[in-house]
Amino acid sequence: MSKRPVTVIDIAHAAGVSKSTVSLVLRNSTLVNETTRAKVNETIRELGYVYNRNAAKLRGGGSEVIGIVVNDLTNSFFAELAVGMDMVTQSAGFVQFLANTGESLDRQREVIASMREHGMAGLILSPARGTTAADLKPLVAAGIPVVVVVRAVPGAKVSTLISDSEGGTREAVAHLLEQGHRRIAFLGGFADTAVFAERVRGYRAALESAGIAVSDGWIFDSAPSRAGGITAATAALAHADHFTAAICFNDAVAFGACDGLRAHKREPGLDFAVIGFDDVIEAKSAVPALSTVSIDPQGMGRRAAQMLLKQINAGQAEAETIISAARLVLRDSSGGRIATPKEAAA
Repeated sequence: MSKRPVTVIDIAHAAGVSKSTVSLVLRNSTLVNETTRAKVNETIRELGYVYNRNAAKLRGGGSEVIGIVVNDLTNSFFAELAVGMDMVTQSAGFVQFLANTGESLDRQREVIASMREHGMAGLILSPARGTTAADLKPLVAAGIPVVVVVRAVPGAKVSTLISDSEGGTREAVAHLLEQGHRRIAFLGGFADTAVFAERVRGYRAALESAGIAVSDGWIFDSAPSRAGGITAATAALAHADHFTAAICFNDAVAFGACDGLRAHKREPGLDFAVIGFDDVIEAKSAVPALSTVSIDPQGMGRRAAQMLLKQINAGQAEAETIISAARLVLRDSSGGRIATPKEAAA
């Protein structure tokens, strides 16, 4: 015969407190003093009680679930972003449902629909390529708070947190120009995304302000991944203009660009300058250490979660847009001498 599950009443009897006190402890209420809380928690551990959050949600009429949907968990930037979100939502007493879409709109629609079926208090979304305001309209109509992060969705009446992609890229190119570089390539990124357009705009603006005409042939789009970086760098090295430096769409592309340079007997940081974008954890420990535009992925995740909790606690989904600052972090990959045209062509 199976053992009867432990109940809140069992815990109350064993701990010598009321049922309502046990319930307050389970909900992390500040109304319970620390001595009583410790006693109840010890009893919970001894009896092996498991809190049924779904039942609590049904009784209370609310949800303790927050959906987190990102477009590419294979990129460490998004993993760090999710960690930042988890730090805030977990401490606030919510359970996170994390899903990866792999840039698939169909997958994105499926996971969001599934999260809605299970009930969720709100959603943080790094949208897949091609996401439109129409995709988010049902959530807005249902009054579900939504925060879109990294990529804005034009026309969507939801809160948005993005980084200053244009300004950050412009600062990075300006630094390379100050170092004497004049043939600077732009590597990586999907050309049909708003983030790509913003970073290319900053790249073009910096070069044009220095009187350098930018050809479309200086921009090498590719998958925003390490493999994509190798592909883009290989194409750039075969170009007739003999580039001496590159701004990369993100750090993953920059790591791949360094691999591609070495495969062609060019050493990043010595005779070819490389700057990434994001400042993921690996950037510091890479060889050479990667110069990059920092947008603090974990900090961005925390801020997105705080924006969502603000809406949940207010009981309304008022949209706001925040553009977080980007700053250039200089390390070894952008240093060293500039290759001469003859050396670059070798």
